[in-house]
Amino acid sequence: MPTLDWIGKRAVVNHHREVPYRLVHCDKAKSVGDPDAGNLLVQGDNLEALKALLPYYAGKVKCIYIDPPYNTGNEGWVYNDNVNAPEIKSWLGSVVGKEAEDLSRHDKWLCMMYPRLRLLRDFLTEDGSIWVSCDDNEAPYARLLLEDIFGRNNLVATFVWEKDKGRRGDTDVSGAHEYIHCFARKKEHFAAKRNLLPRSLHQISRYRNPDKDPKGVWLQGDNGTAKSGTESLRYPITLPSGRVVRPPEGNYWRFAESTFEDALADSRVYFGADGDSLPIIKRYLTEVQDGVVPRTWIPGELGGTNQSAKRDHLRKLLPDREPFPTPKPEELLYFILQIATNPGDIVLDSFAGSGTTATSALKMGRRFIVVEMEEHTAQYALPRLQKVIAGEDSRGITGDTGWTGGSGFRFCTLGDPLFDADGNVNSSVTYPNLAAHVFFCETGSPIPKRADGSSPLIGTFQGRAIYLLHSVSSVELSNLNSGSVLTASLLEALPKPENILDGPSIVYAEGCSVPEDRLRNCGVTFKQIPYQIEGV
Repeated sequence: MPTLDWIGKRAVVNHHREVPYRLVHCDKAKSVGDPDAGNLLVQGDNLEALKALLPYYAGKVKCIYIDPPYNTGNEGWVYNDNVNAPEIKSWLGSVVGKEAEDLSRHDKWLCMMYPRLRLLRDFLTEDGSIWVSCDDNEAPYARLLLEDIFGRNNLVATFVWEKDKGRRGDTDVSGAHEYIHCFARKKEHFAAKRNLLPRSLHQISRYRNPDKDPKGVWLQGDNGTAKSGTESLRYPITLPSGRVVRPPEGNYWRFAESTFEDALADSRVYFGADGDSLPIIKRYLTEVQDGVVPRTWIPGELGGTNQSAKRDHLRKLLPDREPFPTPKPEELLYFILQIATNPGDIVLDSFAGSGTTATSALKMGRRFIVVEMEEHTAQYALPRLQKVIAGEDSRGITGDTGWTGGSGFRFCTLGDPLFDADGNVNSSVTYPNLAAHVFFCETGSPIPKRADGSSPLIGTFQGRAIYLLHSVSSVELSNLNSGSVLTASLLEALPKPENILDGPSIVYAEGCSVPEDRLRNCGVTFKQIPYQIEGV
């Protein structure tokens, strides 16, 4: 099977594992509204932010939408990932240029995207999906990159969005569209859970009731004739007018005789106002599925445009700020989130930009996690969210959702790495921080609830109990009285989980004075801090 290769690929395929886990600090002064609403606005490098958030949200995100740099050569984005490879270190700090100016621009983009997509995959629920916006500059590479990480069999579709209804006269061809690649975590689970789109007023208006049928409005289903079929589909039909009709020579009814007879007995056949027209079998609005299957074409009337988002929304909402160059409209996210999520689900965007994903999720009753660098966070996403929560945004999808304000979010920044340069637990790390990290590294799942240190039992997973013996004040002091060493008395005192009576136990501590044979007889595995914790 063909594979995608580029300069630096070997160096970045495991870079997501090399990125240090960092602490996440919440800033109460910049948080808005209800801090427990389940929403996060994280300021900082998105690669480091994703790694920091993973122990808390792995397998919990229903939908990811990202709008990464399109690599046009005009965006001024800089490759800054600290990958230990000579060919990549030479790129650091340099603005990625245009095609003729920078022959490695596509390699840089792929190196930037790979570790981020690799981490993003681990956030998704089994029925979750990721939607990636791009244009012709990187669309083919993005598709192959997503296939590499998510698997070609998990491709849902590539959607085409009409970003511009106008026509430019200063170019060879006036670009009017962009692409959105959609991949599922597991396509069979996504297909079983994805939503239909609600019918538009235009679609509903096609259902009529010219014969005042008590069953309600209907649309013609199987009717007329087809060019292919069998002789059994050339049976005669007697119309209410008395006229007997058959399909013309070489044509066939579109419905079997038994289907027609059943529909006739159920008063589901319409022969026209005078009873002399070819039969139509009715399809009632009340009997069709509750919604319509999404199409891969998203016209501007449905998904909004860059211009409508910029001119009609952001410019009026934030009039004192320089307009965001290419904001995505809330209508586009409305389209995506209607398909991929339900109220209460978590939506993640690690390239938050103007904050459209967050505001759309908020107005639709979803929870959000968005990440953006400092400049854009301060200039767009933060003040925009403040206005939405205050009920001061009447534009976008506000009318469609009935949004009047409310909710809130925590404003977060990234702190120190969990482990210092020597591999020891950083002195600024608290017990809840380390417990969340240990549980995630041991199980691959987020900790079930915050561990406050009142009990060494931090959680259970698949029949085993996980314990953490750690005292912040005794880091690097592995003496028997520190509380960070597994002793015989502490082993006896370990609390048993209610749902596991005789299952195995894993104990993380800085040291152990219990003989191995006794640990084995007790079904206990000892793992030493920090050496046996992933991410050191």
